[in-house]
Amino acid sequence: MHRGKVRDTYQLTDDLLLMVATDRISAFDVVLPNGIPDKGAALNRMSSFWFGLTDHIVPNHLVSLADAPAAAGYAEDGVGRQAMIVKKAERIDIECIVRGYITGSAWGEYRRQGTVSGKAMPTGLVEGDRFPEPLFTPTTKAEEGHDENMTDAEVVEMVGPETAQRLADISTAVYLHAHDYAKDRGIVLADTKMEFGFLNGELILIDELLTPDSSRFWDAEGYSPGKSQPSYDKQFVRDWLTAQGWNQEPPAPELPDDIVQQTAELYRQAYERLTGDAL
Repeated sequence: MHRGKVRDTYQLTDDLLLMVATDRISAFDVVLPNGIPDKGAALNRMSSFWFGLTDHIVPNHLVSLADAPAAAGYAEDGVGRQAMIVKKAERIDIECIVRGYITGSAWGEYRRQGTVSGKAMPTGLVEGDRFPEPLFTPTTKAEEGHDENMTDAEVVEMVGPETAQRLADISTAVYLHAHDYAKDRGIVLADTKMEFGFLNGELILIDELLTPDSSRFWDAEGYSPGKSQPSYDKQFVRDWLTAQGWNQEPPAPELPDDIVQQTAELYRQAYERLTGDAL
């Protein structure tokens, strides 16, 4: 039905989809030539964990993990650990990004212009500083190429003022709830992106949620503003690619074995520290 950068989606019935989190990895919106072992399982099960932890804030599309007894017969052997059965929703083509700390592309923009997503920021911020309040910085959802920042007016034009406000409010509420939960487990949730859709007129969370692919997780013990932070996400891969002088356009260079294995270990550690379960 659909092949994304990382996820493959198959239609099961008129109302249900099988969403498979593959071991593919993307960086700077480009899929890399080689994957990360067990990455798909980590993403799939972490999303399921967070969907359960945030469903009091907003409903979501999860029906069950594909290897659960309730999903018997829906997924082939070997795929179940990295797949879930989800409700089919009408996707909103906006990446709902919430930033609690200044890092990544936001830090780059701030250094150049003193803004984040086009909005003026206080002077004197250093890399890794926490914002006084989380910032909602939505982008387009590009099937190919790079996502682009959206203004508040562009979001309103796409979905209307009421839904635009709800996207911002719900995204921020989910971020803050997850941030506090992660903090108690020694992890700083620096930023994250979410996707939403409509199901029978109701706004719900879809796709993945609060994974190392969609979020930046930092080690709280090593957190110190003014430098790049020790992380449990694919920033490790981004840093290696940047050091190679890659121009962030396809084709991407192949990751060496040691980078692949170290990245796999970071994903495993993130999953186990946040969920308390072994992968």
